Amino acid sequence: MLTTSTNKQMFSFLAILTAASMAGMQGYTMLFNNFAVETVHLDGLQVGLTQSIREIPGFLALTAIYVMLVIREHRLASLSVILLGIGVALTGFFPSFSGVALTTLLMSFGFHYYETVNQSLTLQYFSTHQSPLVMGKLRSLAAITSIISAAAIWGMGFVLDYRGMFLVVGSVVALAGLWAVFQDPSHADVPPQKLRMFLKRRYWLYYALTFMSGARRQIYMVFSMFLLVKVFHFSVQAITVLFIINNLINWIINPMIGRAINAFGERTLCTIEYAGVILVFLTYAYASSRWVVAGMYIVDYILFNFAVAIRTYFQKIADPADIAPTSAVGFTINHVAAVFLPALGGYLWMLDYRIPFIMGAALGVVSLVLAQFIRLPSRVAPVGQTAH
Repeated sequence: MLTTSTNKQMFSFLAILTAASMAGMQGYTMLFNNFAVETVHLDGLQVGLTQSIREIPGFLALTAIYVMLVIREHRLASLSVILLGIGVALTGFFPSFSGVALTTLLMSFGFHYYETVNQSLTLQYFSTHQSPLVMGKLRSLAAITSIISAAAIWGMGFVLDYRGMFLVVGSVVALAGLWAVFQDPSHADVPPQKLRMFLKRRYWLYYALTFMSGARRQIYMVFSMFLLVKVFHFSVQAITVLFIINNLINWIINPMIGRAINAFGERTLCTIEYAGVILVFLTYAYASSRWVVAGMYIVDYILFNFAVAIRTYFQKIADPADIAPTSAVGFTINHVAAVFLPALGGYLWMLDYRIPFIMGAALGVVSLVLAQFIRLPSRVAPVGQTAH
């Protein structure tokens, strides 16, 4: 799959940082709610504000373009993971709302900057045939890392308090980033990037699909789990089992998604995803069986991974020099919905819990229509898909 030693070096570099980034985010996510309630004694409003603060760096991901003016892109990836680790490690030392808000902001800037640079480096250093396979492998690695992290935190819970667990997780993540600081997997063959913010009309479909994907992500993250707990009364143990099942399936299926993109093309994968999203959200809204809803939650988690097709589509239509800045802008566009959709959805939930999911199905319809506009240059048209 990786034809040069430089590509192999970049893949190893990204694999280690991706595992570290996922371990940090997973560790923080698993510990945060209990820490917030049991140690910091945050109320519902403060927890909600903290979650909003966590989304701010995603919305500001485009600022990574300007950081790259003074820091090389692969170096920014390393420093971002260090920042993520520091934010997680310090969380337990500041048991107050302001302290949690600050450490959440640090952690989130590290995570979102790394995700932005990770996407950019993958699209720059790997060919249009290789990048779906690389993204699939990295997502598979992230899934298995999530399971290992959960098991490690479960074990540490018997011997450490929250401060100790945050410190251990964050230190491991920061050390991985520190290792990466001394690596240089880059090479001069990659076209120089335009380090300024811009929007191009030719990328309109990428922007639109990215925005819709972000909106769908918010409904999935905020309301699907809440549905399982609030309406169908799933226990913590049941949610944990679903978490393990989801990550085991995604460990297996993500490399298959990468191969499917190469075999059938982005339009086909996006069509399957959005048709599935419509079915999933309508089932969330109207199903009365907790097992049917649990099954849809697993399907939803699988479909979410199809979003890599949007990134590989962009790679195939983009000017090579546009990849870094447009990846950063795209990451910001992906998080626009995070500014207003959770609050809007929460208000609509109070009227009828089905409304946010009907809204999600409507987003799926719009996305399905947009996906039909995907066209690729003839030089990269995949088997079974005609270029126009």
